[in-house]
Amino acid sequence: MSTIIGILLALLAIGFGMILKGASLAALYNPAALLIIFGGTAAALFIAFPLSEIKKFPILLKIAFFEPKLPSKAEQTANLVRCAEIAKREGFLALEEVAGETKDPFLKKGLEMIIDGNEADFIEEVLFDEADAVSKRHKTGALIFTQAGTYAPTLGVLGAVIGLIASLGNLNNVEKLGHSISAAFIATLMGIFSGYVLWHPLANKLKRLSKREQELKLLTIEGLLAIYQGVSPSALERKLTVYIPPKERKKLEKKTEDKAHEKTA
Repeated sequence: MSTIIGILLALLAIGFGMILKGASLAALYNPAALLIIFGGTAAALFIAFPLSEIKKFPILLKIAFFEPKLPSKAEQTANLVRCAEIAKREGFLALEEVAGETKDPFLKKGLEMIIDGNEADFIEEVLFDEADAVSKRHKTGALIFTQAGTYAPTLGVLGAVIGLIASLGNLNNVEKLGHSISAAFIATLMGIFSGYVLWHPLANKLKRLSKREQELKLLTIEGLLAIYQGVSPSALERKLTVYIPPKERKKLEKKTEDKAHEKTA
């Protein structure tokens, strides 16, 4: 949602800025500039990346615009503490029901390996390898947008040069000359706008989402290994709260206190 809000604000800022400067918004409708900037950027991406990675572009765009729902660190900590309580009370096999119910494939995989009786070193290695593989895929996805942000402004300059070449053919007609020069710089505007207001920010958004997911995975690995080692639920909660921001930590502590009161009641 924040991506959509940001783009709308950018469009409004540019639009009102043009009006205040006395420029006509109708000048933005320039098919040639649109073709050079967006068509040229697409062509450059096809040259720079294999087709298997370019095919993921629509999916990455969807992720950037509509952030995937991930549990918060406090929620994941609560889930892991609940798993620790079940394991402590009923044994590892009792975690099978939790693994079947969870919608987090990473947590599910870790719980299944614990249930299957795999060694702690093997569980740690597999989970860290998977987290690393996901991180590499995310970096590749963000790189596509970063490169698009690099190509677009340069193509804007190319569009301006093409427009100025066309305007040289209208030196005898002052009205057409002014229009041609104006149209030439629209390509530069679109190139800079798409590069620094669209592609680079989207790349940054994907990097932020990837970082958040990696932090959640590290917390999950830490919790799963502690469950395997038989760490008590209260000790596990104290261990994992170091990953949680202060505001979320207070909410988790309140939930824990409420739960303790329910047990004593």
